[in-house]
Amino acid sequence: MVKKGIKQLIAEANEVIDTISAEEAMTLHGKEDVTVVDLRDIRELHRDGKIPGAIHAPRGMLEFWVDPDSPYHKPVFATGNRMVLHCASGWRSALAAQTLVAMGLDNVCHIETGFKGWKEAGGDVETVEKK
Repeated sequence: MVKKGIKQLIAEANEVIDTISAEEAMTLHGKEDVTVVDLRDIRELHRDGKIPGAIHAPRGMLEFWVDPDSPYHKPVFATGNRMVLHCASGWRSALAAQTLVAMGLDNVCHIETGFKGWKEAGGDVETVEKK
């Protein structure tokens, strides 16, 4: 039996994270001190495309890529850049942002409406080819 459902987990995450609109994300996009992080599964990127310049960090690897003590660490997460996380609709990114805040990153936010909101607001999208 689940004692705490996904709605409650997301609500709790939203209490401690910085949430931005797709329109606000568009104003940040492309700035040198901003890194857009796409948490979606690679199949979603192949099917729907991605925000130009976004780095793909599968949700299941995020903590490992962020932690400098991890053998999987990615230097992009140690730049001090503002990290703008997103998933498809804002649920996974809310939970991921909460985790990064708990890990000690303080320059993290997520797009409330996710990639769906980005597209609906007229944000640019690039195709992701299968390798």
